[in-house]
Amino acid sequence: MNKEAGKKNILDYLPEELEAVIAELGEKKFRAAQIFGWLAKGVTGFDDMKNVPAPLRAELAEKYYIGLPEAVRRQSSVDGTVKCLFEFADGTQIESVFMKYEYGNSICISSQSGCRMGCTFCASTMDGLDRSLTGGEMLAQVLAMRNLTGEDIGHIVVMGMGEPFDNYEELSRFINLIHDKKGYGLGLRNITVSTCGLIPKIRLFAEDFPQVNLAVSLHAPNQKLREQTMPVAKKYDYDALLKTCREYTVLTGRRVTFEYAVIDGVNDSPECAKELASRMKGWLSHVNLIPLNEVRGRKYKTANEKSVAAFKKILESNGVAVTVRRTLGSDIDAACGQLRRNR
Repeated sequence: MNKEAGKKNILDYLPEELEAVIAELGEKKFRAAQIFGWLAKGVTGFDDMKNVPAPLRAELAEKYYIGLPEAVRRQSSVDGTVKCLFEFADGTQIESVFMKYEYGNSICISSQSGCRMGCTFCASTMDGLDRSLTGGEMLAQVLAMRNLTGEDIGHIVVMGMGEPFDNYEELSRFINLIHDKKGYGLGLRNITVSTCGLIPKIRLFAEDFPQVNLAVSLHAPNQKLREQTMPVAKKYDYDALLKTCREYTVLTGRRVTFEYAVIDGVNDSPECAKELASRMKGWLSHVNLIPLNEVRGRKYKTANEKSVAAFKKILESNGVAVTVRRTLGSDIDAACGQLRRNR
């Protein structure tokens, strides 16, 4: 039974919306900023808000709840990576991953429980879409992981379960929540959003959040091959997607990172590398080669290190900016969706 049924998640509220809530309760507006600040610190109950009057705390507790998820399963890697299966009050489960890098701590959060995009190499799509998350539930993953690890988190990638642009309104709310200086105050350039290529939303994102980093899951050098693994390609053509990404770079002055999962015998050949290079060179783009996280129940295997290195060399020789993603959490259920499926 959901003990919070009938109440609203206060983490979903922006400061100006909290002001309206506080005004309805007959309190002064500055209380809203106090409450928003406490929420950003990851408090688990209203009674933790020590400078908020007790009667107001009691009123809030009657109508609202602080929607931090429970870590129902946790895996820790020898490299410091922590993966959590989080469960919200209604039973919805999602995954978040905490990662350590030289530049600081990062978290990969989910935007949906499950996914309806149907990419054939991904675990998140195997059971379809359960539901989309609210902006407050995206924020809650950051706060809960910080509480759990005891470590600050300075970088966020929205690259976990789900397609963020399939949940654009709540993604926007999350970015505004995490960025607001009255609360967490995270810089926009410390946020990266990944999409499988929903063209209309890429254009909108360029207008709404030009300072937030954009990553596009490409995973193929051409339309034909992309259609084999990514159903979204049948709706949004490869050339049209690249054209939109070029327009994005012109509008924002920011490069696009193209995610390319290197799959054995599928997209790892020298011919694929040469074709991809011909598409990437000469504009503000970057290719991130990703050794595939193999998923139980999927037929695909990760390309070997020699193939990945050769692929990278071909891109570099053609003047394409390229990196190979550092593999983290290889000793745990690293791929998105696996921890939820193996519960």
